[in-house]
Amino acid sequence: MTVDRAEFQRIAQLIEINRERMQVIEQQIRQLEAIRIEQMQAIEALLAIPEDGAEGAMIPLGSGIQIIADIPADAGAVIDIGSRIQAERTRKEAADILAKRSEELIAVIERMKSEFDELEQSTVGLAQQFNESVEQIQGEAPREGTPTKAAEEKAAPRRRKRKRGTELTLDD
Repeated sequence: MTVDRAEFQRIAQLIEINRERMQVIEQQIRQLEAIRIEQMQAIEALLAIPEDGAEGAMIPLGSGIQIIADIPADAGAVIDIGSRIQAERTRKEAADILAKRSEELIAVIERMKSEFDELEQSTVGLAQQFNESVEQIQGEAPREGTPTKAAEEKAAPRRRKRKRGTELTLDD
């Protein structure tokens, strides 16, 4: 079975497309894992607030800046409930919502990892097919690029010419 040049190009393009897609999936997985870590930190922070509130709590604003605030015992948390709509919930409800989102995120990450694995297997199969085809073609084609023994012997006795004035003399 011979594979023509167009088939080689098609296989090579499929391999490249799969590799690019795998890189995109890896990047998306990293971003989703960063979001999940952020959610877990928010849950820990919410649950760390004592039920009777806290005085002088340092609340991070970002970029290394924190604000000192008192948290009343009955203070809730404002959470995005979707479509940029925010609602106030109790700290426990907010933590539960974040935990549920985290579970959903884990499921998405797992699906993406399985998609990555499938793409990887497909890419490996295509690469093996490509390599086998190349080996088959190389085995069938005569090796025109390798010089024959007679040509090597003919080329060996030839000496390199030196430019005028660069020849060695007895004085050197």
